[in-house]
Amino acid sequence: MRIVVLGGAGKMGSIAVQTLAQDGRVDEVVLADYNLENARAVAEVIGSPKVQVTFVDVTDAEGLRAVLRGADACVNAVVYYFNLAVMEACLAEKVPYVDMGGLFHGTRKQWQWHDRYAEAGVAAVLGMGSAPGIPNVQARYAADRLDTVEYIRIYDGILPPPDDEVRFTYAVPTILDEMTLAPMVYRDGKFVEMPPLSEFEDYCFVEPLGVLPMHLSLHSEVATLPVSFQHKGVREVFFKINFWGLSRAAVEKLSVLAEFGLHKKEPVRTKRGVEVSPREVLEAVLEPYVPPVTAFLAPPTRKPPQWVKEIVTEVKGTKDGETVVYRLGTATVKGALPTGAAPALTAIWLAQGRVPAGVYPPEQVIDPEPFFAELAALDIVTTVGVTRPLSHPV
Repeated sequence: MRIVVLGGAGKMGSIAVQTLAQDGRVDEVVLADYNLENARAVAEVIGSPKVQVTFVDVTDAEGLRAVLRGADACVNAVVYYFNLAVMEACLAEKVPYVDMGGLFHGTRKQWQWHDRYAEAGVAAVLGMGSAPGIPNVQARYAADRLDTVEYIRIYDGILPPPDDEVRFTYAVPTILDEMTLAPMVYRDGKFVEMPPLSEFEDYCFVEPLGVLPMHLSLHSEVATLPVSFQHKGVREVFFKINFWGLSRAAVEKLSVLAEFGLHKKEPVRTKRGVEVSPREVLEAVLEPYVPPVTAFLAPPTRKPPQWVKEIVTEVKGTKDGETVVYRLGTATVKGALPTGAAPALTAIWLAQGRVPAGVYPPEQVIDPEPFFAELAALDIVTTVGVTRPLSHPV
C-alpha cells in the first residue's frame, strides 16, 4: 500500500506521515512537500525506511499528478485553499482522496464534485481530521441509534497554553480565517451567519481540561451534518472551540490586528507606490511564533508530546418516543494528535476500498465503531454517555 501525504512536512501532515509509517498495512509513505528542508527533517525524526521524501508544488498541475501517479490514496494536508486543485489531480490519476476540511464554504463546493468522482469510480472523504472529522463520526454513532435528531452540538476542547504565551500549533492562514470569518450555524432548518467569537458558554471536559470557555467558530461539520441527517429532522448544528488552542493574549493581539485590517488579502498601495497584501505581511511576521514542525512528532526513542484534547459531540433526539441525549467524547492525553491520525487511518480505509466511489463527508461512509477502535489503538479514546428518562422511578 502506497500513500501520498501532500504537505507532509506540515504540522498535521507530519503526524499523518508518522501514523502511516508505523502502520503495518502501509508499505510506502510519500512525504511530498514544497519545503524539502522541513521534509527531510521530518523524515529523519520519524526514522522509518517506508518514508520517501519528494518535492511537490500543488499549483503545478502536471507535477502534482506525477507525484500522485500510482498511489493507493492521498492525504491532502496542505492549506485548504488548494483542496479543489488537489481533488482535480486525484480525480485525473484516479487516486482516492481525503483532506482535513474546507472551512465550511470550501467543503460545500467540494461536495458538489460527488457525481464526477462517482462516475470515475474514485472515492473521496471531506473534512477528516480531529475536527472536522471525529465529530462527524460521533454524530453518526448517535444518529444511528435514534429515531429523530433535534440537535448536534460540537465542543472542541484543547488544553490552553499559559495566558501570556503566543504560539500557533496549526496553519496560521487557517487560524486567521477561523478568527475573522463569520461562523455558520444551522438553526430552525436554516444556515445562519453569526459574529466571530460569539455565543460563549462554559463547557465541562474530562480532566485535566475541566471547564473551558467555548465560542462559535466557522467549521466544516456544520456544512454537512444538517444535510446528512435531514431525514431525522435535525433543527440545530453548531461547532464551538476554546480560542483555537491559543492563549487569551494571542487571541487579543490578533483581534486588534484584524480590527486594523491586517487580515485582509487585498493589496494596498504604500506611499512609495508599492502594492502589498496586509495578510501576507502578517503571516510572515507571525512565522517566528510557529514551533518547528519536528516539535509535533514523537521519535521512537522519546515519549510523545503531551497532547491534551477532547472532542465532544452531544446529540439530542428521541428513541421509541423517549427523549435521549448522547455525549460522545474522544480524548487524547498522549500519543498521536487526532488531526493527523484520523486522515491517515481514513487513507488506509480508502486504499482498502472500504469507501464507495463519490465524494462524502465522514458521517456518511466511516463506520463509527471500527474507526474508534483504530483510534483507541493510538491512545485516542472515545467514550459514550447516554441520558434518558428513568423508566421505572423508585
